[in-house]
Amino acid sequence: MRAKSMIPVDIDTTPIYGTVRDIKPIRVEVVDGTTWEPVWNHLMREYHYLGFRKMVGTRIKYLAFAGDRPIAAIGWRAAALKLKVRDCFIESSKERREEYLPRIANNNRFLILPWVHVRNLGSYLLSRIIRRLPTDWYEKYGSRLFLLETFVDPQRFQGTIYRAANWIYVGQTKGFTKQGPGYRYHGNKKEVYVYPLEPEFRDIIGCQPRERLPKEEGDAMVLQNNDWDPKLLGSGLTEEDVKHLAQLLVDFHGYFAECFNRCGQRRHGEVYLKGLMSDLERKSVEPIALRYLGEDGVRPLQRFLTDSTWDEERMLELHQTRLARLIATEDGMITVDSCEIPKKGKESVGVARQYCGNQGKVDNCQSGVFVGYSSSKGYGLIGRRLYMPEVWFSEEYKERREKCQVPENLRFMTKQEIALELIKQVKERGLFTAKWVGCDCTFGSDPKFRDALAAEGYWYFAGIRSDTLVWRERPQIGLPEYKGRGRRPGKERPLTPPQSVSEVAKDPSIEWQSVILADGAKGPIVADVARVRVVECRDGLPHDDIWLFMRKNANGEIKFAFCNAPEDIPFEEMTRASTMRWPVEQCFQEGKGDLGMDHYEVRSWRAWHRHMTYVFLAMLFLLEVRLGLKKTTCRF
Repeated sequence: MRAKSMIPVDIDTTPIYGTVRDIKPIRVEVVDGTTWEPVWNHLMREYHYLGFRKMVGTRIKYLAFAGDRPIAAIGWRAAALKLKVRDCFIESSKERREEYLPRIANNNRFLILPWVHVRNLGSYLLSRIIRRLPTDWYEKYGSRLFLLETFVDPQRFQGTIYRAANWIYVGQTKGFTKQGPGYRYHGNKKEVYVYPLEPEFRDIIGCQPRERLPKEEGDAMVLQNNDWDPKLLGSGLTEEDVKHLAQLLVDFHGYFAECFNRCGQRRHGEVYLKGLMSDLERKSVEPIALRYLGEDGVRPLQRFLTDSTWDEERMLELHQTRLARLIATEDGMITVDSCEIPKKGKESVGVARQYCGNQGKVDNCQSGVFVGYSSSKGYGLIGRRLYMPEVWFSEEYKERREKCQVPENLRFMTKQEIALELIKQVKERGLFTAKWVGCDCTFGSDPKFRDALAAEGYWYFAGIRSDTLVWRERPQIGLPEYKGRGRRPGKERPLTPPQSVSEVAKDPSIEWQSVILADGAKGPIVADVARVRVVECRDGLPHDDIWLFMRKNANGEIKFAFCNAPEDIPFEEMTRASTMRWPVEQCFQEGKGDLGMDHYEVRSWRAWHRHMTYVFLAMLFLLEVRLGLKKTTCRF
């Protein structure tokens, strides 16, 4: 604290808790050359793990304030002189480096003060500063920025705020630091993230066009193979059909090019995507690689899914953007479901003995939570998260978590909590507008889950179990009649008992109507449906009035659902909502039956999510082909 005499103000270290909204207004100030600059230096010296050394050359220092209290300090300086992964991303020659380096700023310090505990503050401040940095930098140095970069120490941090703000991970440093006229190797490799401020920055600095996959190689190995699964696109494809589909696949996968750092990654992605839609009996890494890449391609394709540095989360965002253009409507439905995949052994990420829907019993399996979207225009899957059983967070599983690359900051969440988080992410992006949320009884039988959906303004159509208790009429509450024995009743409760929804369905006065739920392969799928207003029973007490919707299938089985839609909602609209949950089941059927959704043989957290993302891409590609969105002569 020997520098305290230089500090113009006392630093208040009283803890701050809450959300960004709780501490607003927040102001961000440039403090270079002001009386606050010594405060910035002091905070970095005392609280940043790298400490503080005098920043020479171009630089800008920001302090963020809540009221008059500093809450964060952020620093920017000139770009690193030599950074291979960044230069590869820019795709420019070494000779042009001197021209573009002044247009890159390096975020070399980001410090939220240790007594500040405000959720999402980091990503909020980062977005605020990114918006004003180009102007501040230009006013101070007269140079127009087109790219930002930063280093993240993976031993300490996950790079969460940068990923959340759509920064692009481009690779790692080589573990050297500048020392005098040369470089010293220290071995502490940092992850490198970049953020383009100018989408066309490569054109600005005169880069050569991006490296493309050689057409001859792609045609021979992947694109011209007439091995499309006939269940997906039909049999009897002509040579012209295959050529056209190959070009569609190249164009489609090229849409996601920014997710990759190297041409080889893009090629492996193309191979994997084609393999999932092929007629292979087993659509896992090894069979796909052997068919398209040969024996020497097996390990590289495995590394592509497990260790290669490309951005599957950005790929999912781009997938959502593209899918939303096709199917998003104002009255769509977000659908939630879990999908279990049986697995042998105990080493794959998230494997445990748990209920397996495929088997209808407790078995060794992995379980994923999936979010889909359906509307009158179509349907698709838009979100996924592997469910991690609570035992996986025990000390006994620590080594297994490390082997499976489970994120260190991951905590146990129930399937309902995961689903709510995925739905929140969909809502925040604003691409898939929805009036409804549909789910099966795994989620719908949880009252807290349904209440959370209602609080977000959704109408839910939520499956429930047949033993769920309700009243047909709101019961009177009072003291039960004393029966002459034991203690007299002292606690009021319903004077009439509730009944199960399966008993309600037996009421002969209920009117059932036949409706077409969907068009199946063998004709329309018809069911008898009915609805009645009931009072939900929670903890033995009457709760809200709610719709009970019942569907009787051809085999006599009855499915039940609660719906919180208004009392005056037309029967036809509720029936339509009941059919909108079906598409997520069709996604799983197509995914498992035709696209290798359950064929993967990977063990790590990241590889599982990457595989599922590519299954989503295969579904989207097939949807586009089937809708005939491309203006070509192909009959698809």
